[in-house]
Amino acid sequence: MLLFHVIFLFTLQKFLFLNLFDISLKLNGFPIEKAKAYFQTIKNENNADFVGHLETRKKAILSYHLKHNSFYRSFTKNIDINNWNDLPIMTKQDLQQPLQLRLSDGFTKKNVYVNKTSGSSGNPFIFAKDKFCHALTWAVFIDRYNWFNIDINRSKQARFYGIPLNMLGYYKERLKDFFSNRFRFSVFDLSDEQLDRNITKFKLTAFDYINGYTSSIVQVAKYLERKNLILKSLCPSLKGCIVTSEMLFDSDKKLLEHTLGVPIINEYGAAELGLIAFQDEQDNWIVNSEDLFVEILDDNNNPLPLGNNGRIVITSLYNKAHPFIRYDLGDIGTLSQKSTPQKPILKKLTGRTNDMVQLPSGKKAAGLTFYYVTKTVIEDSANVKEFIIEQLNLNTFKISYVSDDALSLEKSEEIKAAIINYLEPNLVVTFERKEKMERSNRGKLKQFRSYL
Repeated sequence: MLLFHVIFLFTLQKFLFLNLFDISLKLNGFPIEKAKAYFQTIKNENNADFVGHLETRKKAILSYHLKHNSFYRSFTKNIDINNWNDLPIMTKQDLQQPLQLRLSDGFTKKNVYVNKTSGSSGNPFIFAKDKFCHALTWAVFIDRYNWFNIDINRSKQARFYGIPLNMLGYYKERLKDFFSNRFRFSVFDLSDEQLDRNITKFKLTAFDYINGYTSSIVQVAKYLERKNLILKSLCPSLKGCIVTSEMLFDSDKKLLEHTLGVPIINEYGAAELGLIAFQDEQDNWIVNSEDLFVEILDDNNNPLPLGNNGRIVITSLYNKAHPFIRYDLGDIGTLSQKSTPQKPILKKLTGRTNDMVQLPSGKKAAGLTFYYVTKTVIEDSANVKEFIIEQLNLNTFKISYVSDDALSLEKSEEIKAAIINYLEPNLVVTFERKEKMERSNRGKLKQFRSYL
């Protein structure tokens, strides 16, 4: 009887994979075919027409929420709504109140898509999307994945994500993985023994692509480098690797390209907004202009010229259930000077506004930039597998690391010298060797944290 059930599930799985993802969206009431067709009309706009389209969509979503959303009306009280740049900036803190108070007229928890943010910024909240908006989000993903011949409906995914550790949540995710044609690898155990088992799975499975947290996939790459292996040679079906949720540094990208043997695709998104930017085959980080409007603002909420670094503020142009209008995501980045309204290009993603290094002199630096500078020194030797940096107070930093052997005094002094040279003198740097890194309950690794 057990064998019969296994054969039945396998047969059902193969049948459903014809269009499994689209079918699951339809069954849950998300009009994916309508969204795909509408998405195509947006793509077909020429650049001159797109400017008018964008202004129309901005006015439409603003008017809708002013008319149908009491939360947003109160949020914009005493504001000149005829000037886009005068509209207030929404933050995660503004949205940390019961969802039912933020929903537009006619929407309830029963007729929208409801989810919650990861909380990686320290300000988690529950949000909603109307069903067309959610379907349009997936139409964007489907389009971008097709750039690399990855079909969300059919391509086999090697998934490096976290998973709930309680029994119900664990088996629910495993069941979703089974019917979504993906295999989930643990990001909580990155020991050589487990990585060896992971590589064996790649040898035995025709995976089409890898998708997951940057730091975990980098650990796979380091293991492959130590073993002098190329993953594409072991799994010839591999077409690409999509890294997401964490920063991808240039040195890590080169390592991934070398050891995986496939294109490395940098994805930038947020649960509440969907896909924000996706790298194309020319390594341009193309911003999603189809259903989002992305602005770069200074500290006074003024739009910055292309090429300037500032706060990333985003408007969801189609979410009628819940307003995300000039929403400060908490990230810092730069749009390329080559950007157009139809094809904005994200030149640089610096990090999060709450991950800034503050120094005794008053100087500030992005935390991930600090991490990058240290990384160039600490990883000259393959001894150190992972490390994170914490700012304990204004002049004191702690580096926790996982390694085969403890850092030598000479290497520790070299790292300290690099930090002082890049930042400023008289900083205190301590080191702590650990057996493994502490990840969030979702499996993410926060690479820099300030306790100021």
